[in-house]
Amino acid sequence: MVKRTKIQQMKKILTLLIVLLSFTGFSQTESDPKADKILREFSTKVNGSTSVYLEFSASIKNVDGATENNIGKGWSKANKYYATFGDFTRISNGTKIWTIIKEEKSVYVSDEDDGNATINPKRMMTLWDKDYKSKYQKETQLGNETVHVINLYPKNVKSAEFHTIIVYINKANNELKKATLKGKDGSSTTYTITKLDFNVDAPDSKFTFDKSKYPGYQIIED
Repeated sequence: MVKRTKIQQMKKILTLLIVLLSFTGFSQTESDPKADKILREFSTKVNGSTSVYLEFSASIKNVDGATENNIGKGWSKANKYYATFGDFTRISNGTKIWTIIKEEKSVYVSDEDDGNATINPKRMMTLWDKDYKSKYQKETQLGNETVHVINLYPKNVKSAEFHTIIVYINKANNELKKATLKGKDGSSTTYTITKLDFNVDAPDSKFTFDKSKYPGYQIIED
């Protein structure tokens, strides 16, 4: 049986998708005015889309200093999402979550509201305005693009998983290009978005687990 630590790892990995989605409900009250304006512009762009598709690379630095690198992709539509990263796939239809782990040939099924707030897009829509405040850092170059660098800090440090989230937003088109999440445990994860498309074809069937596609997998109900 898959250890719970792998499920927790999957949740952290998929935080990028939720970072993107969370800005659709962005409304800061204790933030840097410049940062607030940029984030609102990004929010407007994302909120005006019916669905989002992204591809990304991730570099995960663990507490012991070891680094893991991998690539992933994800689709989102309203409160539904489908994301993959390495051997992991996670599907949510807004009510149920299916966590599929290829190397173990296992599928974990749980309720969306059963302790999964950190990876629930619907809930995360208003996370930033309630729990984080922003601070504009600087304008810099990221490859051949000019980006805004904005730091997000938790208002309640004790309950937050991350002490700092750094986002890089393209100055020309107001799109998220990179995000670094710094954990309180000393770990950090940097995501770089390599592709971001809005209003993509995302039928509801994509966000529901199809058992026929996973023959021989063990289904484990939480």
